[in-house]
Amino acid sequence: MTWNKTAEARQIIGQEIGAIIKDWGGKLPVALAYPNSYYVGMSSLALQILYTRFNAHPRVVCERVFWDKGGHQARRPLRSLETQQRVDEFAVWGFTISYEMDYFNVVEMLRQAGVPPLAAERDQRWPLLIAGGPGITMNPEPMAPFFDAIVIGEAEEVVDTLVETILDVGDDDRGALLAALDRIEGVYVPQLVLEWRGRWVDGNDGPAPRRIKRLWVRELERFPTISSLYTSDTEFGGLHLMEIARGCGRGCRFCLAGYVYRPPREQPLELLLDWAREGLKHRDRIGLISAAVSDHSQIDELAIGLRQLGAKLSVSSMRVDPISVPLVRGLRESGAQTLTIAPEAGSQRLRDVINKTQTEQQILEAVDLADALDFPQLKLYFMIGHPGENEDDVQGLVDLTLAAKGRFRRRLVINATPYVPKAHTPFQWEAMTDSATFERRQKFIQRSLGRHDIAVRADSPQWAAVQAVLARGDRRLAPVLLEMERLSIAAFDRALAVHGLSQQDFIGARETGAPQPWDIVESGVSSSFYLFEQRRARRAETGLSCPPTSSGCLTCGTCDTDWAYRDNGGVPVKSKGPWRAQDWRPAAAPIPLLG
Repeated sequence: MTWNKTAEARQIIGQEIGAIIKDWGGKLPVALAYPNSYYVGMSSLALQILYTRFNAHPRVVCERVFWDKGGHQARRPLRSLETQQRVDEFAVWGFTISYEMDYFNVVEMLRQAGVPPLAAERDQRWPLLIAGGPGITMNPEPMAPFFDAIVIGEAEEVVDTLVETILDVGDDDRGALLAALDRIEGVYVPQLVLEWRGRWVDGNDGPAPRRIKRLWVRELERFPTISSLYTSDTEFGGLHLMEIARGCGRGCRFCLAGYVYRPPREQPLELLLDWAREGLKHRDRIGLISAAVSDHSQIDELAIGLRQLGAKLSVSSMRVDPISVPLVRGLRESGAQTLTIAPEAGSQRLRDVINKTQTEQQILEAVDLADALDFPQLKLYFMIGHPGENEDDVQGLVDLTLAAKGRFRRRLVINATPYVPKAHTPFQWEAMTDSATFERRQKFIQRSLGRHDIAVRADSPQWAAVQAVLARGDRRLAPVLLEMERLSIAAFDRALAVHGLSQQDFIGARETGAPQPWDIVESGVSSSFYLFEQRRARRAETGLSCPPTSSGCLTCGTCDTDWAYRDNGGVPVKSKGPWRAQDWRPAAAPIPLLG
């Protein structure tokens, strides 16, 4: 590492609050990597939770590692932030991967560290590579050849087991260690599963290997899902982040998070307020994190309580069915300049297809609230290219936006991002809309709304297609990633062609119910439930949901009786489910704008 990079690392540590620097003596050294820049990675609450969990173990020293843009080409060794140790000197190198597009950075980091990228090429002389995170956990196959082990699902409870296994077995015999890791529930060791040939088989065409059961934390309150590190050099640098709930039971058919993190669980109100009191010692603004922040059953009380503590509030986006008026009012009082709501689709028909059950009336009532509370900007987040979308639906997006413009007197912005089909959702078998159709519809939206002074932000359909390939790919993509020397769409297509592949091999329609490479993961949701939801989508019918307050519903397969009947002392009760998505809460009364 050059002196400039060393000085930069020391300066970063000097400006942080919460960094942990331990003596390495007698401890298992773990490098915890986020495969993007420090600025991006330090906004990841998952990184901070894992950093705290690893360092809580008395026999572990855990240090952070971030992607060093251009570091490989400049031949800079990849080093940890805390003590600037070379990454190849750590015993364990763990990655938390949030997004498929960061797969390219993972490969670059391995090369920069001088570590053989493929697990089959590494022995005990090299760090043990472990990965996890939402970007990889539901379809690990494109990255499987790079890692010795992959944690499937939520990692909090398995950290100590991983550490103790590595310490007990040791790494003198890498094969013995991999076998021991393979015995841990929720841990996938790809080298012990040889290949996918249209179905899962072992090397001798034997039966499919065991599926890896997704881990999920039943007692979420046992873990402080809050910021443990503070720096101004990140997008959320002025916030104390709190994950107030995990999972979402709405059942939106396009949404991976709604299935990866089932069942929905909440942090208790009083615990959240206690965490906020501590966080306010470091930051005056509280960032609330959840797949659906306003779905917390006590969100109104939480928003009011936080404001009474003097906290300023921040959230990413709001659901509107119904909207939390105390939360929105608290955001505006906190100085929020933008209110973001996510209709996802413009027409009611298409919202029914994707199971996004909010109505146009509810959306426009939220617009009225934003106007009444004098937000300077309103942002509407849409996806285009949902399965079954047609030109009328795109016109519906334009019409809904213009209706919002008629009610909101200040700046209106929309985002029209291409929809990417994901594994382990009811749309996992559907084809992705082609780039030409995406571009035509984006141009139509821009022409139709631009003349009304509405800003339209439209993500690249070509890069969305690359993301879809990675999201629904298999191990054939590993050599493709290794083939690439620079990141571009043309380079990706050339690398695919070198290995006899094309994007269409991965983003086209798939036979409904046919085996898929991601079937190695047992998500908890049954195949029959995905098929049920797909059939309802094709009939433009809303489907089922699992509110966190429900008991006794075992419809989708995620829960067991211990969880389903937890509020009744383990005694079976008459099920409240299966729930319809529109039954999430009673119909909202008209929103009091100023009362």
